[in-house]
Amino acid sequence: MKTSKRHALWPLAALLLTGCAVGPDYQRPAVTVPAAYQEAGDWKPATPADHLPRAAWWQEFADPRLDELQQQLLAHNQTLRAAEASFRQALALLKQAEAGYSPSVTAGASANRGRASGDSAVVTSYRAELSAAWELDLWGRVRRTVESGRASAEASAADLESTRLSAQAQLAGAYFQHYVADRTLRLLDEQVAAYRQQLQITRNRYRQGVVSRADVVQAETQLKSTEVSLLARRVTRRQLEHAIAVLLGRPPAGFSLAERQQPPALPLLPAGLPSQLLERRPDIAAAERRVAAANAAIGVAKAGYFPSLTLAASGGYAASRLADWFSLPARFWSLGPELAMTLFNGGLTRARTAEAIAAYDASVANYRQTVLQGFLEVEDALTAIRLLDQQAALQVETLAAAREAETIARNQYQAGLVSYLDVVTVQSTRLAAEQEGLAILGSQLAARVALIKALGGGWQAAGSTAG
Repeated sequence: MKTSKRHALWPLAALLLTGCAVGPDYQRPAVTVPAAYQEAGDWKPATPADHLPRAAWWQEFADPRLDELQQQLLAHNQTLRAAEASFRQALALLKQAEAGYSPSVTAGASANRGRASGDSAVVTSYRAELSAAWELDLWGRVRRTVESGRASAEASAADLESTRLSAQAQLAGAYFQHYVADRTLRLLDEQVAAYRQQLQITRNRYRQGVVSRADVVQAETQLKSTEVSLLARRVTRRQLEHAIAVLLGRPPAGFSLAERQQPPALPLLPAGLPSQLLERRPDIAAAERRVAAANAAIGVAKAGYFPSLTLAASGGYAASRLADWFSLPARFWSLGPELAMTLFNGGLTRARTAEAIAAYDASVANYRQTVLQGFLEVEDALTAIRLLDQQAALQVETLAAAREAETIARNQYQAGLVSYLDVVTVQSTRLAAEQEGLAILGSQLAARVALIKALGGGWQAAGSTAG
């Protein structure tokens, strides 16, 4: 090929490189959202912004041991490691897609021995070749593939963050349940000791003829029933320790948590939550990025309707003797474009396009459902926090009344004014009130963890620090 002809190819190549990208350009799907949260006042509609920084939200509960456990979780949780590996895989797939922008270059050498048709002589031929090929991205197939790969990688990064946030919330929830279990065990232990002493006093009074056998039986029943509850609570405590151990990437055997004496702090909900907090939810960001990836996949599928143009070049040496391999007469080369188009494939391209459009529609629905789920979780958590705080205040008054009623009943029993059954009844009521108070505390802690998770990792605004 003459030099002038080779130069004439470059304007053509430049023109072809500016070809359009088939398929729709991405637009974030519209989502119907309420103008405000029912429980928290004015909030603007959210858009994914999971890149905003997140504070170490568990420090809001002022528990150094929880902070230590969270650090262990980040270092050793196996689910997090799997999510991180999936993210690295997505990055590698993006690199594979980006490789389509570059030409491929191959080299090879061969030696063949054979006989040509009609010739009795056996000939040995040697060949060395270097070739390059570059498919011009006329219709944006490579661009759409890279666009899809980039969006998928961003979705995988959001998945990793979502997995991390979920594991952190699970750990905090299990840890607070463990604390409540410890407090309940302490309460039941004290109650069992008191009931044993009370049973002994009742037996002594029975021997003295002061009370009937029925009083002894009722005291024994009360003690045994509380011991059963104590054993059941110990099972719960051990199971919670097992769950925490697995979250930390450790086998349950040999893992234990010492009883914590001081309760975790109950973080106060700010009067006005910043509206951008919901935007940090990584699952919303992941769902939106998958819509973008599915949109780009439509363009990849539609590119199958159009021809492909490849610029190919090859050159090398071929000779019957190695000594002549690199001589001028043994040199060969070729350069030229190759245009190829599928004329008929039984509707395969149309089916692939229909599949890509259906996948896009599904991803849009999943994105909108994820946003709705986010609103649901925030509303539920805000409602729970508000009502549980009211319930806790009422429970303090209930417990105070139950303790006073128990004191009165015991004094009346000592004076012979009421039966032992009356004492058992008020004692059971007081114990139930104690346990209910602990259960409410556990629910208050769980509701705050749920709100933090629903808001994408805390209610601290970007740039602020955890308290």
